[in-house]
Amino acid sequence: MNVPIMNLPAQFQTIREDVMAAVTEVFETQYFVLGPRVKKLEEKMAELAGMPFGIGTSSGTDSLILALMAAGVTKDDEVITTPYSFFATVSAIVRVGAKPVFVDVDAETYNARVDLVESVATSRTRALLPVHLFGLVCEPEAWRKAAAKTGALLIEDACQAVGARRAGFTAGGIGDFSCFSFYPTKNLGGAGDGGMVLARDAQHAALVRMDRVHGGRDRYYHDRVGICARLDELQAAVLLVKLAHLAEWNERRRTWARLYDERLSRAPVTVPRVPDDADHTYHQYVIRAPRRDELRDFLRGRGIACDVYYPVPLHLQNCFGYLGYRRGQFPEAERLAEDSLALPMYAELTEPQVETVAAAIVEFYHGAS
Repeated sequence: MNVPIMNLPAQFQTIREDVMAAVTEVFETQYFVLGPRVKKLEEKMAELAGMPFGIGTSSGTDSLILALMAAGVTKDDEVITTPYSFFATVSAIVRVGAKPVFVDVDAETYNARVDLVESVATSRTRALLPVHLFGLVCEPEAWRKAAAKTGALLIEDACQAVGARRAGFTAGGIGDFSCFSFYPTKNLGGAGDGGMVLARDAQHAALVRMDRVHGGRDRYYHDRVGICARLDELQAAVLLVKLAHLAEWNERRRTWARLYDERLSRAPVTVPRVPDDADHTYHQYVIRAPRRDELRDFLRGRGIACDVYYPVPLHLQNCFGYLGYRRGQFPEAERLAEDSLALPMYAELTEPQVETVAAAIVEFYHGAS
């Protein structure tokens, strides 16, 4: 049985009629940029996270840049974050001229360790940027306390965690800002790139709105040098259709994760640990596996897609060599890069597919039964 790691065509077939109607309506109106659908999506995303302001953007990467800009992060500032995430988490910090400062990650949750923040904070620490990695929310109160203690703003990278919850908070509703990605493979994915910034403060929200249209408060009048980072109406139309299904899709991902957990108990792999107070949304289902590369090749040989997120931790990327970090400084992030493997995970999976993947992993380690 072939099992893809993602199956967007299968998802589309379940919502085809509604998506095509929504897209057709946009073409009928010919209103393509920052229109009423974007406004409605902004309101719904803010409501979902419990934040007062939502600002649609062109991508998750631009959301991070815009949030950092509105937070006043600039040259000579420092931002504390994780070395184990998608590249944009750190590239956004560098793009605004600031210095990323890393703390290692927890071996079981894969999220940055908030207990290490104070040890690396300095008078130049302007923001904390935790990542809710793979759909698991970081410890809300601990990160809020760390921000207060260091005098830093708290910016959530919630790009992989839309709809996730922990300790009474929804991803995106913990900090001063939060950033989302609507890349097509996300739990809430568009028909191309898109993103969202949520802000707690009205002035911060106003700055993000200005900066996404070149820093203009009115047409052709510019108070700041912003960027072009607007959300298209077509993307908002598609996302509004999908948003109505998000809770159901996330619950189905949790169902498949529980089945993976059970079936993989027979293999010498480590499955994701979910704290009791968390509702993981499993943007990715990532295991830690001995002989990871051999297992990956074995599964692919069986027609089972899998991938490595992420093979090189950010502190070891060539382009960040100037920061002066060396191998061995963040051992858990480095070990995760060596032994983590993402298995097929999406709402449209079937029980036989999950069983097939798990059985192949057990066979790899123990031989055919």
